[in-house]
Amino acid sequence: MSASAYFQHTVAGPVIFAGIGLHTGEHVRIAVRPAAIDAGIVFVRTDVHDRDNRVAVKPEAVCQTQLGTVINNADDVRVSTIEHLMAALAALSIDNCIVELDGPEVPIMDGSSEPFVQILDRAGRRKQEAARKYIEILEPILVEEGDKRASLTPSDRFEVAFEIAFGSKAIGRQRVDLTVDEESFRAELSNCRTFGFLRDVEALRAIGLARGGSMDNAVVIDGDRVLNPEGLRRADEFVRHKALDAVGDLYVLGAPIIGRFEGVLAGHGLNNAVVRALLAQPRAWRLRTHALELAEAV
Repeated sequence: MSASAYFQHTVAGPVIFAGIGLHTGEHVRIAVRPAAIDAGIVFVRTDVHDRDNRVAVKPEAVCQTQLGTVINNADDVRVSTIEHLMAALAALSIDNCIVELDGPEVPIMDGSSEPFVQILDRAGRRKQEAARKYIEILEPILVEEGDKRASLTPSDRFEVAFEIAFGSKAIGRQRVDLTVDEESFRAELSNCRTFGFLRDVEALRAIGLARGGSMDNAVVIDGDRVLNPEGLRRADEFVRHKALDAVGDLYVLGAPIIGRFEGVLAGHGLNNAVVRALLAQPRAWRLRTHALELAEAV
């Protein structure tokens, strides 16, 4: 771990971009701006004027997990599909920033985290004179739902393992197991896109989802075929995207994890469930900082 990893970081300057929402189909403009020490990640809905428009990222703010992670505040102001941006912020060690947006959903971009990584690279990163907090897993935490499960177990680094299984031969059974840091996230996960089945599109649009979805921002599967003309970016792009989602969903904790996450047939719902289960067991984790490590070494 480099010395800079012991300090909090924010973006060095503001950066602005735009795109459409995967589910709403609405065009949204985003500005990511620096924030103070210990501010965390805060979304600000600039299109909302009659209520509190600030939505702080925290586990209890997650209010919906159907095909994406949605957060809200006490006035029920919502921000949807935050996970791909959150994964990029986690990987690039951005602890504190303000994310202003003039609509209800973070743009989907190309369906992966890579555009967000590139945008944050343009903004740059600034070290802050405060210790970075880490959540160290001390005891195993497991949540299960039928044959689906998600767990957090002790490790001396942040590891993510994921396994999926689909009847479509385009996917089948896939597994990935990685130590996740900035380098491995950029190289192994960041460009892996979200995916969906053509058969589900009309039903999803009927309930207000996937209205902005297309082959420009998702891998689309029809039976046993990938419909995207360019094909897959990796043979196991599907499971790697699930791991990417988990990185973003876990970062709602407000601090990076020292521990191992494992998801089997899981999704946003179980990712958030294991986060809440962890917080419900205070003896299963502790906050670590560089200062604490130095003190223990003396």
